[in-house]
Amino acid sequence: MSSIAIDIQAVSKRFKLFHEKYSTLKERVIHAGQVPYEEFWALGGVSASIPAGQTVGILGRNGSGKSTLLKCIAGILQPTSGQVVVRGQLAAMLELGAGFQPELSGRDNVYLNGSLLGFSRKDIDRRFDEIVAFAELEEFIDNQVKYYSSGMYVRLGFAVAVSVEPDILLVDEVLAVGDERFQQKCIDRVRRFQEEGRTIVVVSHSPDTMRELCDSVLVLDRGQLVTFAPAGEAIRVFRERLVDVGATLSPTVAAPDATTGEAMPIESRRTIRITGATVEHPGQDERPYLITGEPLTIRANFEVAEPIAGATFRVSVLTERGSSLFSSTSGGMAEGMVLPPGDGGVTFFFDSIPFLDGRFQVTMAAQDARGMVLDVAEPLCHFEVMNPGRAIGVVGLPLRVEVEPPTGALVPPALL
Repeated sequence: MSSIAIDIQAVSKRFKLFHEKYSTLKERVIHAGQVPYEEFWALGGVSASIPAGQTVGILGRNGSGKSTLLKCIAGILQPTSGQVVVRGQLAAMLELGAGFQPELSGRDNVYLNGSLLGFSRKDIDRRFDEIVAFAELEEFIDNQVKYYSSGMYVRLGFAVAVSVEPDILLVDEVLAVGDERFQQKCIDRVRRFQEEGRTIVVVSHSPDTMRELCDSVLVLDRGQLVTFAPAGEAIRVFRERLVDVGATLSPTVAAPDATTGEAMPIESRRTIRITGATVEHPGQDERPYLITGEPLTIRANFEVAEPIAGATFRVSVLTERGSSLFSSTSGGMAEGMVLPPGDGGVTFFFDSIPFLDGRFQVTMAAQDARGMVLDVAEPLCHFEVMNPGRAIGVVGLPLRVEVEPPTGALVPPALL
């Protein structure tokens, strides 16, 4: 297989939005069979090359074109212009119950979906018990799927998609569906695919999911490619983009140009900006690391452009690979306080850092009284920890050991 598993070449996708519908023959004759419509460009010239064996996320707000791009990769939609070249066997879990026939039983749908993925009945026979066990549907597999709950739908669909062990797996939001235990099963299976060197493309609204699973992330905004970068950098760009367009909860977005699909500019104004930080710990003049159990102080600076009421600051600590270890806000510290324009600072004091050996990254976000994110610094800074003891892992837990030996045990004199 080529080193490039998926080659997205200047892909654009246009849809027609019909605002009227002529249902009678008279209306159609009067309008000469022409139904007025508006062109909508869901994608505008997106290009990216996804290497084989990598896990790549597609991140963006609602309506940014994430699912449209994934469907173009899967071959469900054909681009208006450009092309997608896929090298390897592909399986897709694009939406809840995609491809299921509601009148058929779960058993029949397993065989139907397996055949659509190119597997013979004998191939599915060998995998059938594993599929049903993964989906946890042993008691319901012979029921019609129209009686399945949404959780049962997604469990069966995901079980079929991953059981065929494709070269390329496409997953659209389903990792966020189902109970926590099943979500963990899905993530564990994705981890196994990663260890086996398979290519995975994941669509999600969750930056934390992207950070945990993905090597790199493709960020879309109104059909345009914003960045294609390592997960941490891409998430930072995504969050800054939200701040720049005021889109945390705002329904007002600019429509793409009807001819080119280019995103129209939006005027924005950043009310607060996190500008930097310093890290302080004992002995930092002699060593670049702190020792497990020592205190840590993080001092961050910010600039306020216009008054902000009830501002809070969230600090998070992550591993170097991006797994979240700790996150907390400044709480009621600024409740009722109005930050005036100008330069300010916030200091976080950790009385004791319990982490063992490693390098850790710190991120920080500023929020207003409604919880809307105003700015994100990701990463804000880093710190290193060295563990002089014998414990291994991520966190050092207080431990006391008592041994009660059998009667007559020989105790070395040094321990008496």
